[in-house]
Amino acid sequence: MSVETEDMTGDGLLQVLSTLANPHRLRVLAALAEKRNYVSRLARELGISRALLQVHLRKLQAAGLVSADIEVSEDGKAMKFYEVTPFVLHVTPETIMTAVRSLGAESELEADLR
Repeated sequence: MSVETEDMTGDGLLQVLSTLANPHRLRVLAALAEKRNYVSRLARELGISRALLQVHLRKLQAAGLVSADIEVSEDGKAMKFYEVTPFVLHVTPETIMTAVRSLGAESELEADLR
């Protein structure tokens, strides 16, 4: 599955843009663009706690920017690997005009800001 701005609703575009508006999440995406990884190793590599990383991964996954698969290691331990979902963001005035037409009455983002 690939995420493309031309296929997004206004609310979807807001979700993706607000998700990307965080330096930690950009670092997570950059690291996962190099190679898929599991939480403990990724947290060590990025120098953040696993709990904070989980929060950011959930937001990235909800926006469709990363996906996860559970695999069983040789010692029988379940490990959740994350990887970047292919996406293309091409935001133009026309993209925004189209997105605005499909905005919900009050997006969740607006509700969160109140």
